[in-house]
Amino acid sequence: SMSHAPSPFMTQNTSVLGRCPECGEDISRAWLLIEYEKADGTTGIWAECPACGDVVSPE
Repeated sequence: SMSHAPSPFMTQNTSVLGRCPECGEDISRAWLLIEYEKADGTTGIWAECPACGDVVSPE
């Protein structure tokens, strides 16, 4: 049987960060720009939406 390398899409961490508040598109971890600690101790994130191109905080 022929073995072939899996596509990059299969090997990436495909967990979804959240939805774009602008257009509703799911944003996967591949689009993560910044992770930071907020004042209340939770982790905040900024990501680029692959659909509309905005930098957003996924919901």
